[in-house]
Amino acid sequence: MTKKDVWVAGLITPVVIAMVLLFVGSPAVTASDQPSGANAEVKIDNFSFGPETIKVSVGTTVTWINRDDIPHTVVSTDGVFKSKVRDTDEKFSYTFTKAGTYPYYCSVHPKMTGKVVVQ
Repeated sequence: MTKKDVWVAGLITPVVIAMVLLFVGSPAVTASDQPSGANAEVKIDNFSFGPETIKVSVGTTVTWINRDDIPHTVVSTDGVFKSKVRDTDEKFSYTFTKAGTYPYYCSVHPKMTGKVVVQ
């Protein structure tokens, strides 16, 4: 090998490695309110849903748990899901099978609102 061949090889090798890394990529890292797994929880407390907006994957079951001393409901604004009145420590769950944005509210206290974003 001549000095020129070594120089060209030294220049091409990092470029080839960079291109391979570009095409292979790295795993996507996304911010999410969803814990790992297929379950997520929203707490109802102090007349609010927490978190107010939760991002989950298709197939995730979201469980709302009433930690308030007052009864609440969880009602989708588009009729997808509707709980009965939930007393303190009672739960309501729904499994999201389609991507989309699902706004909801408490029918007892309509100013209480939340949103599930399914990706």
